[in-house]
Amino acid sequence: MCCGGCAKCIGVTLIPLAVLCTLANILLFFPGGTPVSWENITDEVRLFGGILGSGVLMVFPVLVFLGLKNNDCCGCCGNESCGKRFAMFTSIIFAAVGIVGAGYSFIVSAVALKRGPKCEFVNNTITEWKYPFDNGNHDMRNDCPSPNHIVPWNFTLFSLLLIMSGSQMVLCAIQAINGLFGTLCGDCKSCGCCGGDGAV
Repeated sequence: MCCGGCAKCIGVTLIPLAVLCTLANILLFFPGGTPVSWENITDEVRLFGGILGSGVLMVFPVLVFLGLKNNDCCGCCGNESCGKRFAMFTSIIFAAVGIVGAGYSFIVSAVALKRGPKCEFVNNTITEWKYPFDNGNHDMRNDCPSPNHIVPWNFTLFSLLLIMSGSQMVLCAIQAINGLFGTLCGDCKSCGCCGGDGAV
């Protein structure tokens, strides 16, 4: 299979994942679908794992992966000695950037799932926001009175972030391996992974 074609396929797959991760993180700023003040939002939401890690940082690998398909397989601006190898080597670097970004989102999501959401408690007209599940007692998950449905809201969205960021890490790792083959093989005619037909 063509190295550049494989990279383009990975890039196209990463686009919806990045968009969905960004949307999931934005929705987490409205626990249970309710707007709350900044200081009462769960700490892990404010770390922007889905927006920065799986969203913004993923833009750079996507652009590089999509551009590999249009690269001249056996030359760069007419220079046959550099084009393909350098382009594929660059894709390895940006794949690493993608792995770091998705890894950040993955870790933040895992911590958020373990810690649980920040909930509002009212005792004798005194309002207090705290993490009732922070002590590891997950039997208390039904004891989060407000905002409504915050527990399933956080659990669902952070679970989706965990799965999607994990998928992004796997895809970027695949491209890193693909890029390594492209870097070592050089031109298409001598590279089995590029089909030997002169096309990227």
